[in-house]
Amino acid sequence: MTKVGHIYLIDDDESIRTSLSRMLKDVGYTVEDYSSALTFLEHSVPVAPAVILLDMQMPDMTGLDLQEKLVHLGRKTPIVFVSGQSHPHQIVKSLKRGAVDFLFKPFNLEDLLSAVADALEFDRRQLKRISKEVETKKDYATLTPREREVCFWLVKGLLNKDIAVKLGTTDATIKVHKARVMDKMNVESVQTLVAKYLESDLENLQKISS
Repeated sequence: MTKVGHIYLIDDDESIRTSLSRMLKDVGYTVEDYSSALTFLEHSVPVAPAVILLDMQMPDMTGLDLQEKLVHLGRKTPIVFVSGQSHPHQIVKSLKRGAVDFLFKPFNLEDLLSAVADALEFDRRQLKRISKEVETKKDYATLTPREREVCFWLVKGLLNKDIAVKLGTTDATIKVHKARVMDKMNVESVQTLVAKYLESDLENLQKISS
């Protein structure tokens, strides 16, 4: 049975690539293997959900170097590092940069499959969150400048009458703007509006666009 998930396997050891690729394909995963980080950067096409199984110690470009490059490129595919030997500071550095797991060679198939499954689930949740943020920002883009001001103060916890004072208008006018904000943002409560606003970092978006 084919599993939903794409695995990028990057290791300069051909025997390890062949062995891991066969094992992962046998349980149903789609696997692309690369002999170097540079080859991966040149030829891989981002798909999702996916996970990168990445050797730490490689010539030309190390696993940490590739991780840093991917961060700069904005590629968020989760990484599981595999290594025969690594210094503690390398492990800490990789985890701080967002690696989801670290396996030491030799490792058993059960540990590998568990790490892969966890990383793919992480990517699914990440994709879902990003998709929600995109939709929220699309909704927010439909607000007028005044509606964005009302939205901002609603999120800050102000009542209609207080927002009216802030914006130099009437309570009735704010009620109309609030209703339009709630409708355009596809929310039924201020609590839900606050959650969407904060999760999608709309305050920062407003600062950039203003």
